[in-house]
Amino acid sequence: MTRLTHLTLRNYLIALHDVAATAAAFFAAFYLRFDGSEAFIERLPLLFKILPYFLALSLVVCYLFNLTTTKWRFISLPDALNILRVATVLALALLVLDYVLIAPNVHGTFFFGKVTIVLYWFLEVSFLSALRFAYRYFRYTRVRHHARVDDASPSLVVGRTADAEILLRGIESGAVKRIWPVGILSPSIADRGQLIRNVPVLGGIEDIEDIAADFARRNKPIARAVMLPSAFEAEARPETFLMRAKRLRLIVSRLPSLESGDAPRLAPVAVEDLLLRPSSTIDHARLEALVRGKSVIVTGGGGSIGAEVCHRVVTFGAARLLVIENSEPALYAITEALIAQQTGAEIDGRIADIRDRERILRLMMEFKPDLVFHAAALKHVPILERDWSEGVKTNIFGSINVADAALAAGAEAMVMISTDKAIEPVSMLGLTKRFAEMYCQALDHDLAAQRRMRLISVRFGNVLASNGSVVPKFKAQIEAGGPVTVTHPEMVRYFMTIREACDLVITASAHALAAQRSTVSVYVLNMGQPVKIVDLAERMIRLSGLQPGYDIEIVFTGMRPGERLNEILFASEEPPVDIGVAGIMAAKPNEPPMQALKKWIAALEQAIERDDPTTIKAVLKDAVPEFGSNAA
Repeated sequence: MTRLTHLTLRNYLIALHDVAATAAAFFAAFYLRFDGSEAFIERLPLLFKILPYFLALSLVVCYLFNLTTTKWRFISLPDALNILRVATVLALALLVLDYVLIAPNVHGTFFFGKVTIVLYWFLEVSFLSALRFAYRYFRYTRVRHHARVDDASPSLVVGRTADAEILLRGIESGAVKRIWPVGILSPSIADRGQLIRNVPVLGGIEDIEDIAADFARRNKPIARAVMLPSAFEAEARPETFLMRAKRLRLIVSRLPSLESGDAPRLAPVAVEDLLLRPSSTIDHARLEALVRGKSVIVTGGGGSIGAEVCHRVVTFGAARLLVIENSEPALYAITEALIAQQTGAEIDGRIADIRDRERILRLMMEFKPDLVFHAAALKHVPILERDWSEGVKTNIFGSINVADAALAAGAEAMVMISTDKAIEPVSMLGLTKRFAEMYCQALDHDLAAQRRMRLISVRFGNVLASNGSVVPKFKAQIEAGGPVTVTHPEMVRYFMTIREACDLVITASAHALAAQRSTVSVYVLNMGQPVKIVDLAERMIRLSGLQPGYDIEIVFTGMRPGERLNEILFASEEPPVDIGVAGIMAAKPNEPPMQALKKWIAALEQAIERDDPTTIKAVLKDAVPEFGSNAA
């Protein structure tokens, strides 16, 4: 469909305005040039002959330069430049008409003349701009008036002016409500003393207390602070600002990053916002190209990772989504949330356990997915150390069931969510995930010659605020008055956000499904710099306005079975491989053949039937020789 099919009555009225403005500029230029004299009267007959063709040309030019389709309430510098372009093109058309067609052949001399054409250019710009900018100013003052009087909180905007302008535009357009910006606090010295959309930069972020006191003395107390993305950078010292804002009893909100093109919106400030390294640059167009119009299955779709994968695939345009989940409350919650997104995707949810091979195969065959994201797993390290057989049933046999069913249903790809604990594993979680990776690797290798389904695994570390994560645990302990429990003073972990992890998982899928089949089947997300857990605990206590060791104690409880002090991203014998995609590397672990894997799988089945943990461990250690001796 072309743009013409989407024109509305508003667009036709704009076109009528532009035609009238062009006609007025056309005649006004002649009248001013010849001062209403006899020369002007003599030119009128030819002017009326030329006018219809010139106005038709102006309609086309205005449309091509988007004047017809731009809403006046949002008119800005790019639209002003388009008005200049339209006036220039039409003035050049008059010049060509005067010098090439009329002057030598019809009139014997120049009909328009350079002075008339220059006058026309200025008048055309003025007439096309006047009503547009008058309407823009009317809307601007009206919205600012409503923003100021309708229960709007006097607020300070915290961050660089480039970010601040986005928020201020959102307030002016009505997208952000109940905020009245009275000043900006910027970490950049170059911003000080400037006005941004008529809002002054009052000082630096460290000046919050002095500025709040000044407004209070004038009986205009500050009620709120809005932190922009640049306010969370390390040099802006966001922790210090949040503690000061808490002492001043300000409501603190944040404006999330707008890289994904979301409309401006405010959100609560969470501790996770302060733990983030710079996120990887995500090519969202690439993800949309992979997912749009596809049928997708997500196993474990009610969990933290699975739920976010569901949200992302429908955001990127999936046509159909089937959520497989063995928890009824989790399934209900995620399907309701997805339906509320109103993306147009067909959403379905089914109760199923990935251990049930026949049930999973039947669901896959009925749905016929293009992509399968396998997020269902048992993931809690200490629990799996007590119940080895359960980890094997879910993480190994469940993954085999999903992979085989996806292949039978004709899927393009099956993507398994793995973990950095699968690298030289010391826990049952890592060991079972590594075995599942090996099965996917072997099946992917066997299918390569036939150019059939891809099977890939994506490893990453801890995800902030996910179920079982240390961050919600520390929050609850702080709210209860302590103590905050840390297993070991030297414990270190990698962290990333759920959104970034899931986007990079889909990015890895796009790489695996590229036109030229990649040999990579195990991907590793770039987790940035590791975080010391005790430092994380101290930081969270301070952000709550308390002092570690004084208000809240930190207690070291000792390492638990299956834990290690430092997680690793690559094994010593699987050096990383750069695949040219930001935020993702490839791993090249050993690949036992499918024949060997089937022998180990048969032995595991027998050991599970006998509930024989010794044999389970022996079989897995034979399959994964790098398994640490302290896993028990």
